[in-house]
Parts: sequence; structure tokens; C-alpha cells
Amino acid sequence: MTRTAAGGGAQRTRPLPVATTMLFMVICASYFLVPLWWLLVASSKDRAALNDGDGLWFSNPILLWDNIKGALSYDNSIFVRWAFNSLIYSGVGAVLGTLFAAMAGYALAKYVFPGRNATFNVILGGVLVPATALALPLFLLFSKAGQADTMWAILLPSLVSPFGVYLARIFAASAVPDELLEAARIDGASEFRTFFTVAIRLMGPALVTIFLFQFVAIWNNFFLPLVMLQDTKLYPLTLGLHTWNSQVTHSPQLQLYVIVGSLLSIVPLVIAFLALQRFWRGGLAEGGVKA
Repeated sequence: MTRTAAGGGAQRTRPLPVATTMLFMVICASYFLVPLWWLLVASSKDRAALNDGDGLWFSNPILLWDNIKGALSYDNSIFVRWAFNSLIYSGVGAVLGTLFAAMAGYALAKYVFPGRNATFNVILGGVLVPATALALPLFLLFSKAGQADTMWAILLPSLVSPFGVYLARIFAASAVPDELLEAARIDGASEFRTFFTVAIRLMGPALVTIFLFQFVAIWNNFFLPLVMLQDTKLYPLTLGLHTWNSQVTHSPQLQLYVIVGSLLSIVPLVIAFLALQRFWRGGLAEGGVKA
């Protein structure tokens, strides 16, 4: 087996390492794709076929569309409300969280002020604190403010992203030249205008990466809504599907709806990754090199 080298010559590759690498990649891909395949197949069956037959292949008839309509219309279309809530929490939280992380990272990279390194180290330490450890203190704070069972209880904590600040700081330090900022200031641009018209464009790949991480983290968040929310109309999909799953004993049809709902809940994440993966991979690679 040969391949063309950069200099134009042919370089021989060893088949055993290539085969081992391919086998490892197939195993990794199967680990992630087989559960998704099972989810798709199970969503196309009725309750009787769900517990009988081949779990990795479709039964006859295929009822995927009927099951989707059943899940969407169950209990006055509460699933649609949960999906809307998840989009609000994830979309607004990811956009504003990315903006705040970019501003903080840019300030830490480009401005010299007392305590800059200490501030960055404290923010960096926040990456190590698990979100579950903060849920109870946040609940006590929001309860005291009378905002525990509201959308603000989910949105406001979602605006904070220590990892986003870390990534933005590293990227801004290398991707935004000081000479360009000085030229903008000489031309009379304010600091806000310099950031929004010059710096933020150069930080684009890093911002897409931060947005994706933040969007996925908020979309999959379960423990914070579990602690904060009592009103089922404010639930995100994660907590709503958990509620359905806890009621399977009394309502057996919910077992199928939980599976269908899980399948539908990953669709926005797949779309987001497919649409932004080019920028996401570029941001990670450039950030890693420049770190």
C-alpha cells in the first residue's frame, strides 16, 4: 500500500497499523452510532413489538410517523412546550453566554490591570467545579429572590461559561494583533466599537466553538432544572422525558413516547453540529496550536 508524499514521491505505508487504526475507529463509531440506530428502530415499533423480536431491526408495519404524532399530541402537546423551552434556554443562553465569554476573554487578553492573572486563575478554577455542586446554592439564592420556579432560574446560570472565557482569552491573545487595535483607536474608534467591529470578527472560529459547547451543555442540563422548577410547563426536554419515564408504571404508553421523544430531542444537536462543524473544528485546532 502506497500514498503520495508532500514532495511528490510515493511513501509505503504498513498495512497492519492501518488496519488496526481502522478497526479502532469502527469500534468507536459503533459505540456512538448503535444506540442511535436502536433509538430509531425502537421508535418505529408498537409497544408489543418493542419487547419482542429483533431490537436492531424494524418490525412490520413501521409506525414511526404515528408514534411521533402520538408523542407530540400527548397531554395537550406538552412535548412541544418542552421542546420550545429547551430551544429558549439553549439558544438564548448559548448566544449571550458566548458574547459574555468573548468580552471577558478579550479583556483579560488585551488589557493590563491589577489582578488580571489572579482573576483569570479564579475563572479557570471555575472549570473544575461541577455544575451539580452549584445547583443547591443557586436554588437558595433564587428562592430568596423569589425567582426559583421561573425561566430566569435556568437562563441566568446558563450565561456563565468559565471554559468559554478560557478559550476566548487564549484565542484573543493570538488571533487579534495589538497593532490592529492601536490603528482602530488612532482612527477614533471607541473600545466597544473596536471590539465589535474588529476583534469579534477575528475571534469567529473560537466563538462558534464556545457557542456549540454552551448550547449542548444547556440542552443536556438536567440537574439544575430538576432542582429549580416545579411548574411542568417550564420544563426542558430532559426533565420532561424523565417525568414521563417515572409515570410508565401508571401509563404504559409513555414508554414508547419516551423513546420517540429521546429521538426527537437529538435532532437539533445533530443539525447544529452538521451546520457548524467546519468552524468548530477550526476553532479547536487553532486554539490548541496557539495555546
